[in-house]
Amino acid sequence: MAESSGRLFVVAVPIGNLEDITLRALRVLREADVIACEDTRRTGQLLELLGLPRRPMFALHDHNEDRQSERLIARLEAGEKVALVSDAGTPTISDPGFPLIRAVAEAGLTVVPVPGPCAAIAALCASGLPTDRFRFVGFPPGKREAQRGMLEALQGAPETVVFYVGPHDLAEFLVLAAEVLGGARPAVIARELTKMYEELRRGTLAELAETPGVIRGEVVLLVGGAVVRDEAPTADDIASAARAVLAEGFTGARAAKELARRTGLGRDEAYRAVLSAREAE
Repeated sequence: MAESSGRLFVVAVPIGNLEDITLRALRVLREADVIACEDTRRTGQLLELLGLPRRPMFALHDHNEDRQSERLIARLEAGEKVALVSDAGTPTISDPGFPLIRAVAEAGLTVVPVPGPCAAIAALCASGLPTDRFRFVGFPPGKREAQRGMLEALQGAPETVVFYVGPHDLAEFLVLAAEVLGGARPAVIARELTKMYEELRRGTLAELAETPGVIRGEVVLLVGGAVVRDEAPTADDIASAARAVLAEGFTGARAAKELARRTGLGRDEAYRAVLSAREAE
């Protein structure tokens, strides 16, 4: 790579509170020859609010990334500094930018991270859920059955799971998550992070599904991981879990499947335990 080649700076910007901008990000945005962004109007407003001079901007989104990447690489090869930003938070985290960064790296040019705000990390560190291991899922698929399949694949995951959920989708997604993952799972709804009405609502999935609160803007939903047992459950453990499954509204084969997930029992044994618990009611 020639010494005169430019650099692509991946710049995190505030997710709400402007005071979260870093000194380094301010310098990079001030010195950049061009800014690649999701929405030129929103980024223009951000630059104005931060007291930064307007720079030439390229709109970068899902429909034009391949074409724009070629143009931006040409600028990098000419020695220019390019800053990549998203509308809020860290670029490429459920936002555009990945194809550009991959193309720049494959071209042998330099990519420089300028870290800062990220909604997923902000929510995780304040959630009270385990942070030693976590799985970032981002936005669930749009269709109900696809969401169910995704959640079923996460049933046994022992780490905290982090979702981004749109405000209009949250209520239904919480109900489905409680059904598939188990209503007793601890969870947190983080909304309006770093803003005036910031709230972290904690409870079980069942509790949050019943009272999700007033939701505005995109939400981070965090769900505690599955409990991994070191020892086989006792008969009392199985009976208690079966009663809990029935109390949460599971019935028939779905109740047996949920009990098997929670206890590690085989399908037939879980079904018999559910029948016994029902007969004991």
